[in-house]
Amino acid sequence: MLNLVAIDHVVLRTTRLDEMLHFYCEVLGARLERTLPGAVGLVQLRAGSGLIDLVPVDSELGRLGGKPPDKNAKNMDHFCMTIAPVDVSELRSYLADKGVIVGETAVRYGAIGNTMSVYIQDPEANIVELKLPAAAP
Repeated sequence: MLNLVAIDHVVLRTTRLDEMLHFYCEVLGARLERTLPGAVGLVQLRAGSGLIDLVPVDSELGRLGGKPPDKNAKNMDHFCMTIAPVDVSELRSYLADKGVIVGETAVRYGAIGNTMSVYIQDPEANIVELKLPAAAP
């Protein structure tokens, strides 16, 4: 049923935004795509066809992940996979039949722009966003 196409983006929580920006932009060659300033605090970097999202842990999004990252706390909020076109209701039904709890379906921004996506969790409670390549019904 599912056909994974590519990794769309990964969301990293950080306590060291300036150092992370330097590393990903100056060392690895990513470029600034956009920022959502203020309480949200999201910084998105273009990395080839995908995005690396940096979220300060003291921002609105960053606080959702719990304690600041260290050896015992995660720094990845979630990662996103682009999937081949599929009807959203069929996708939700397929996942439910497999015992997967499916979060809200919504249009969200990613490496391919604003498209429909859903959040699920893997067996280790990692959050996975499944993103359709084009706006779906």
